[in-house]
Amino acid sequence: MSSRRTAVVTGASSGIGAATARALHAEGFHVVCAARRTERVSALAEEIGGTAVTCDVTDADSVAALAATIEDLGGRLDVLVNNAGGAFGASPVAQADVEEWRQMYDVNVIGLVQVTRALLPALLAAPAGIICNVGSTAGRIAYEGGGGYTAAKHGTQVVTETLRLELFDQPVRVVEIAPGMVRTDEFALVRFDGDQSAADAVYAGVAEPLVAEDVADAISWMVTRPAHVSVDELVIRPRAQAAQHKVHRVLPEKSSD
Repeated sequence: MSSRRTAVVTGASSGIGAATARALHAEGFHVVCAARRTERVSALAEEIGGTAVTCDVTDADSVAALAATIEDLGGRLDVLVNNAGGAFGASPVAQADVEEWRQMYDVNVIGLVQVTRALLPALLAAPAGIICNVGSTAGRIAYEGGGGYTAAKHGTQVVTETLRLELFDQPVRVVEIAPGMVRTDEFALVRFDGDQSAADAVYAGVAEPLVAEDVADAISWMVTRPAHVSVDELVIRPRAQAAQHKVHRVLPEKSSD
């Protein structure tokens, strides 16, 4: 069995996932890059000398194939970053699209559970495994138009807390990072079904929202602490965002003409 540390990052084809894969590679990990989009994840794995796995975390057979890849690499996993997730739509509860809600719960909660369950034996085979779940500040406070996403990310948080209790006597730490406003190429665009103007409005007037690399840097720090140190949860926001509803924006003045 190789002594080189191994990490799995789900949702690694873009954004926080891709940035985290690069950050962990820089820390010396062999990174298994898992995502649905084969071409993207293959290019990333080639770039960092990792292993690409086409994986839909909501599909049990796909997750089983990911677990088989870890077995082929020696059966030891040092770090699991459950990053795959997403938000879809922003309708109020009274006009909720139930399929969007189901999709959010499926990827942010069920997918996370399936991957964790499948890879836990490999994490227990490592000297000090660590699971880092990528949550959100939406998992801590509700806001209008975010019912489905906040419900799903509250689920992420509670699964994390439960798993930590259940593994308290095992050499596996369970941590969560909860980012606030992060500007990536796809998150808001996916949420608003490709509406670029709606996606841009999320960040309008905010001089410096977080970017994927900021979150990846924090994740890398969390998972490389000494084995006796558990950063149970880390909330990370841009300086401009004091709270979910309190964001400093400098918008151009409207013309009076």
